[in-house]
Amino acid sequence: MPAPDSLRPHTETLANGLRVTVRHVPGLKRSAAVLRVAAGSHDVPLAWPGLAHFLEHLFFLGSERFPTGENLMAYVQRHGGQINARTSERTTDFFFELPPEAFVGGLERLWDMLTHPRLDEADQLREREVLHAEYVAWSQDVAAQRQVALHDGLSATHPLRGFHAGNRDSLAVTQPEFQAALQGFYRRFYQSGQMTLSLAGPQSVDALKALAEQFGDHVPVGNAAVRHLPVKLMESSQSSYQQANESGLDLLFTFEDLPAASPQALDFLCAWLNSSKPGGLLATLCQRGLADSLKATPLYEFAGQALLHIEFKLDNAKASDEIQSLLRDWLGFFAAQDDWAPLRGEFCALLHRRHEIGTALQLARWDSEKRDGPLSENDLARLREILKQLHPVDNVTGKWQLPAPNPFLQTPSEPPRAGLIRGQTSAHRGLRTFAQDRSRGRRERSPMQFSQALADTTPQGAVYLRWRLAAPAPLDLQPRLDRHLQDLREEARQAGVDVTFEPSGNHQWLLRLVGLQAPMPLVLEHILTKLGQPLPTVQARNEAPLTPIRYLLKELPNYRQQHLQPSALPLPDSLWTTARWDGLATGLSPATQAAMGPALARVPGIASQETEPTPPSGQRLWRTLQTHGDEQAVLLFCPTPTQSLPDEAAWRLLAQLCQAPFYQRLRVELQLGYAVFSGSRQIDGLTGVLFGAQSPSTSAAGLITHIEQFLSGLPQRIQQIDDSSLIAQQQTLAAQLQSSALPCAQAAELLWHGKLAGRPSDYLEQLSEAIVLVEREQLLDAARRLIDAEGGQYCLANEACPGSPWQAAG
Repeated sequence: MPAPDSLRPHTETLANGLRVTVRHVPGLKRSAAVLRVAAGSHDVPLAWPGLAHFLEHLFFLGSERFPTGENLMAYVQRHGGQINARTSERTTDFFFELPPEAFVGGLERLWDMLTHPRLDEADQLREREVLHAEYVAWSQDVAAQRQVALHDGLSATHPLRGFHAGNRDSLAVTQPEFQAALQGFYRRFYQSGQMTLSLAGPQSVDALKALAEQFGDHVPVGNAAVRHLPVKLMESSQSSYQQANESGLDLLFTFEDLPAASPQALDFLCAWLNSSKPGGLLATLCQRGLADSLKATPLYEFAGQALLHIEFKLDNAKASDEIQSLLRDWLGFFAAQDDWAPLRGEFCALLHRRHEIGTALQLARWDSEKRDGPLSENDLARLREILKQLHPVDNVTGKWQLPAPNPFLQTPSEPPRAGLIRGQTSAHRGLRTFAQDRSRGRRERSPMQFSQALADTTPQGAVYLRWRLAAPAPLDLQPRLDRHLQDLREEARQAGVDVTFEPSGNHQWLLRLVGLQAPMPLVLEHILTKLGQPLPTVQARNEAPLTPIRYLLKELPNYRQQHLQPSALPLPDSLWTTARWDGLATGLSPATQAAMGPALARVPGIASQETEPTPPSGQRLWRTLQTHGDEQAVLLFCPTPTQSLPDEAAWRLLAQLCQAPFYQRLRVELQLGYAVFSGSRQIDGLTGVLFGAQSPSTSAAGLITHIEQFLSGLPQRIQQIDDSSLIAQQQTLAAQLQSSALPCAQAAELLWHGKLAGRPSDYLEQLSEAIVLVEREQLLDAARRLIDAEGGQYCLANEACPGSPWQAAG
């Protein structure tokens, strides 16, 4: 089955050995780069575990040409982009996403930091402390440690069993042997023959190729390095092992000597193992009361080896043998299929949708990982060998069947124009129900607002529905909803629609549909049907707790509702029908709006006008939350003192100016911890500046003191910015907030909060103009009002309130 051209990026190897993939997608609002270096934590000398991860950190310290305030991280943050890096077993990835007009500057900084890293000893000693703090947090992260424990059944001499995180003890910076190893690793692997550069964006293929060639001209030239092959995954003749507890079963399968192919083969198998549709493994396990979830994931692939993890959540702790028997029976059924033609067609459709909706960064990462096309004949050969090594049964006894096609994938990616004509009458009826009907003199505002702020000519759109419950939600509503909608959400995701349904503070529940607009009417119809059905009961499980800072971020939307407690009463049948609802749809074409009308007519609850936004309180409130682990963490949210647009503009500019220096001060200079960040944040329509930090050594009160000290120097920092730099920052920020420049998901989120704040339909354009108009004195006044907490300050922390001026939240 040949791969469609839309799934194939342009690939080539430059004269210097740099491998390049470029993907031109006209509709993208961003451009992205992913640099994959074929070297990771398993390639370092055994004497210096963590060296590869440490070097990845050192690259981000800036260079002589682009020092701290101008390095890649600061540059990407200033332009509203994304940036990160990751060291894996056999690869190290550097990736960022930027507006197209800023993309060249990002690539320039990437090649500069890789070719001129700061490797002097003083910088290394400081960064080692940051990496040690990261190690401490990692060692206390239950989910991370569970992942490490999955390798316990492997050979003790395989690198997967080794320690690779790196800490203060393993990174002997002051020893000459360590410095020689660091320099040797850098010279051996950070050169053209070891690199793959993947670019994706709206630029033409030729333009992207020219950028890739320019990048290649600046990296050191070298040949692909020969890397040592690992020992066998298991010492015995066995090829699998299990780990079991009262509520879970982990099955680990090892593979050796697999034929060369892309990762698609194992991805293809996992896709159908994970399917919950009737006739599949999971559906059968659920019917028999053996397990209620299954997740198959490839954990490792290198040099013909692979490790497959299949995780079961159990309803019956004694069901291990029966589960494994059913698994091998299903594998026998799956292996007996004749080239899996129907599933290959479905898999190809999944890839098509994924590429239709993917961001520039997602597309570049998939290209870098070679997950960019349907199964080739080589992939099929690898799949057959994988199945052979899984030892499926020869005589299948179960009544298995292949999963039915995803109904949302059958939706054409663009509704036919004729459909609008055929559905025009019903469309007008539907829209008249939910739009202001001026012809009849109705003055009430619609609960569902169809916003024209985003162009309706793109394939993407967004729908937001909010219910304000008449009483606090039952304690178990979220897990029961998650279970009830789990399969539907997965099918919607495969079809290009991201669905979330979660509490958003003050008895509110928010349903978001963001992505490809064509399937949205059908997805919404299915969700509303599900809401009319009884929710399943959910067995309480010991889920891995979040790290402190992640838990605080999860609870942040409820920062002003700390006195409201969920109800312990059973779920009432009238939960949704007695709730008041409103919503926002944006970016939808007339055809999609027409198709959406009948579904919106079925929304349960009482159609309601928007509520007035809650004004800031002007208080300093401290809310204490219990988190897992010994590290201290804080979030400080500083809202605008009023809901005026000039205040929001000034606050967003303050957040922009704080981002890089805040990170530099608390993370690099003070070395308080590795989780340090700041930025603009909107919660329930209220705009503020958010500061966050997690530390292994400093108390929550101490972290807040450091943040306050940083804020106290903000007026002086503003005074030191020259006029041209300040104007440039304003223009950069204003350009980021233009609806024409924002990806659909980001624009929709801003518009939703604009609706909650009572903003007009041209909110984003007005905000951009207001940012450009901020004068220096206005900005200085905003900084003083932020320091004085005129809009209030809200602290979420995992330590008790330190006292005045803070008040403990009830």
